[in-house]
Amino acid sequence: MSALSQPPLSDNNDRHVGRPSRDRAAVRPAGDEAVMPRKQVDKQSFDYLWRSGTAGGFAGCAAKTAVAPLDRVKILFQARNPQYVKYSGSWAGTITAMSEIYRLEGSAGLFRGHSATLLRVFPYAGIKFLAYEQIRSYFIPNKQHETSMRRLTSGSLAGATSVFFTYPLELIRVRLAFETKREGRSSLSSICRQIYHEDPAAGSARDLPRPAAAGSVGAAADSTIEAVVPRSGLINFYRGFGPTILGMLPYAGISFLVHDTVGDMLRHPLIAAHTTLRQPKNAPQGKAAPLKSWAELFAGGMAGLISQTSSYPLEVIRRRMQVAGAVGDGHRLRIAETAALIMKERGLSGFFVGLTIGYVKVVPMAAVSFYTYERFKIVFGI
Repeated sequence: MSALSQPPLSDNNDRHVGRPSRDRAAVRPAGDEAVMPRKQVDKQSFDYLWRSGTAGGFAGCAAKTAVAPLDRVKILFQARNPQYVKYSGSWAGTITAMSEIYRLEGSAGLFRGHSATLLRVFPYAGIKFLAYEQIRSYFIPNKQHETSMRRLTSGSLAGATSVFFTYPLELIRVRLAFETKREGRSSLSSICRQIYHEDPAAGSARDLPRPAAAGSVGAAADSTIEAVVPRSGLINFYRGFGPTILGMLPYAGISFLVHDTVGDMLRHPLIAAHTTLRQPKNAPQGKAAPLKSWAELFAGGMAGLISQTSSYPLEVIRRRMQVAGAVGDGHRLRIAETAALIMKERGLSGFFVGLTIGYVKVVPMAAVSFYTYERFKIVFGI
């Protein structure tokens, strides 16, 4: 009989030639699902990019909303707002400050600047998680390249990327949160105009009187400086950008490193039965089993705790630089000048003002962020 005249293979024949069988799939034991072929994901495809970015954006919004009142109080403490600085340094002071805000401004006061926060956080978190997945896939193309240093580098570069694109929105949010007076409260548009027109050189030596003979030379020097370092404009929206990047490199890097490392520990075969869920059917090839809710929250919380401790002093410096245009003479302080000012005012403890609130805020925020992101990845099948 020729090959063309042969009857079609039956289900029984399928078993011998390796073809899938509907009957065999129907009776496959549940425990064999893990060895079934799974889809491969192209992390450079547009489909993956928008799913990863969207998941990260929602994760950031959920995390920030959960801790918005604490974030408002922490900013007031860090920037030494005259009305609330007296409450800093204790749990009772934190509660008192929140009560005072509620009494003077209502519940909306606890979320002052939160709308600007969400506008910033969605793209910030989306870019951060998206960048991490892309950079990680470059540095860690397979398990053989999985090292702590590569994880740290991937997280640090992802954090720096997200900060660069969203920093102006962060500055606006801080300035909104810093205001406390009920009368004459600035709108979002007026805050933007104020930042844009602030003169960072106000009160500097450039404005001091000079001898008449040097007038023409000084005028020429001023025009040259103005061309290189403008006194106002879009550059003002990056006030405090230097310490932000310096703080983000260890914060984001350690955050992703700790989360992934703790996740690996929780997936150890000895305890995996108690810490992991069954692999979803839409999970891509090579993806680790998802953690149970408590385990995922624990991994995220540890990431927030350790990363916050390592980068907090730079965060305090950044906050002081960001509000420099709203208090004092508007002179733009450099990183070293701001650090020296903090040291002169309160010593080493000044670099850790609000750290207690920082722990209370960052630990649940990181936990919610990583949890939401991982769950959205399951929903999106990435």
